[in-house]
Amino acid sequence: MTDRDEFRAWVESALYDAELALHNGDPAPRRALWSRNEPVSVLGAWRSAYGRQEIDELFTALGKSFSDCTSYAFELQSYDVVGDMAYTAGLEHTTASVGGEPRTYTLRATQVYRREGGQWRVAHRHGDTVSE
Repeated sequence: MTDRDEFRAWVESALYDAELALHNGDPAPRRALWSRNEPVSVLGAWRSAYGRQEIDELFTALGKSFSDCTSYAFELQSYDVVGDMAYTAGLEHTTASVGGEPRTYTLRATQVYRREGGQWRVAHRHGDTVSE
């Protein structure tokens, strides 16, 4: 299996599971996949964060706002691995409660990853809503 194949398998398992957990109100799995090394950043659809402290605060707030996820799908459109760096770009299709209100939405999401100690870690995320 190539680095690229292994990375895609990780995206489709560990990363997918972490995002599903977040949309059910549990930010811990997402937090566990993020880099412990600076710089880290989120340019979010609803809120941005820079540095570990702000990102931890963001993930806590997101966990409190999301619940009752009935559908989450990541439509991977592009990805690559070059050494210890990788990226993904795709569409996240979600149906969950946000602040107690049921919502269905799609985000364009691009993420950058670093391999740290043999494990993939997210270093940057950019997400924005898709207007239809």
